[in-house]
Amino acid sequence: MPFKQQLFVPNKREYITGLSRPSVDCIICSIISDEPSVKNLTIWKNETVAACVNLYPYNAGHLLLFPLRHIDDPRQLSHEEHKQMHQLLSASMDRLESVYHPLGFNIGFNIGEASGASIEHLHQHVVPRYHRELGFVDITAGAKIIIEDPQVTLNKLKDAFADLKF
Repeated sequence: MPFKQQLFVPNKREYITGLSRPSVDCIICSIISDEPSVKNLTIWKNETVAACVNLYPYNAGHLLLFPLRHIDDPRQLSHEEHKQMHQLLSASMDRLESVYHPLGFNIGFNIGEASGASIEHLHQHVVPRYHRELGFVDITAGAKIIIEDPQVTLNKLKDAFADLKF
């Protein structure tokens, strides 16, 4: 069943339409440089790649993985970026399984406007999936309730990623 809406924090629609989106050239580059006008939910970063909590998650534990270099297509990844993105993906899945115990994952890139991409900086979604995600409101109202505030997710995962090195 496709959802007609999602019940997020009230400014989600304004963010998507640009009304409350920070006025920056690239939201991910701004996260990387820790610009104060952008909410920074980074849980881990090295010199090549980083992981952050999605500000508007599909599920608890929804992460974004991205290279620090501004590119918009995975074919532009250097060999080292590709290697480290894969290492970060594997480490993220391990840590999400340890903290959230999902039964599966959706993992992927949205490339181009037609795919639903709203950020030009290459980023990979890691979305934990759970048994019986649909509840009463999901079915009767055609809406999905977000069950965890992204700041709570950040606090849980910062510790889980503290020992990650590569």
